[in-house]
Amino acid sequence: MLVNCNSCQKKFTVPDSAITEKGRLLQCGSCNYKWTQFPFKEKFQEQTDIPDTVIRRKPFKKKKETPGKKKEIQMYTEAYLKKKHGLSIKEGYENKNNKKKKNNQLKSGFGFYSYLIIIIIFFLTIFGILHLAKDIIIFKYPATESSINYFFEVVDIIKTIINELVN
Repeated sequence: MLVNCNSCQKKFTVPDSAITEKGRLLQCGSCNYKWTQFPFKEKFQEQTDIPDTVIRRKPFKKKKETPGKKKEIQMYTEAYLKKKHGLSIKEGYENKNNKKKKNNQLKSGFGFYSYLIIIIIFFLTIFGILHLAKDIIIFKYPATESSINYFFEVVDIIKTIINELVN
């Protein structure tokens, strides 16, 4: 069967078995116009229930594309991340105004030197406890006497080196 597009008058060949008595929705490959095509009256003249009218739809208009511009997707924006990955950004995302405010404020929290001081205090506490319990440890575990004495000798040597560097 030879079918004409109602919009651009382009001709198409369609198998006769593809179009039934109830009609079939067709779309033009050139202009994307859609219409319902019914079989010709010659074949089904005996049946009167086939409507003579063709249901017309508005032609599909293609958007004109500009050759040099493509739509750029703004990745890593809050809306894109929420839509694509289900992520929401609440903290950590700062705009320019927040950055200016943060530069004026002092930072709070522990820094490198705070952790260093805590570690030094921890080791001094362990050393003090070991120094106080030295006699008890040697009494309960006599085999550790030489190790503990060597440890305290090394600590005394380190103290003298530090005193000499300071003075």
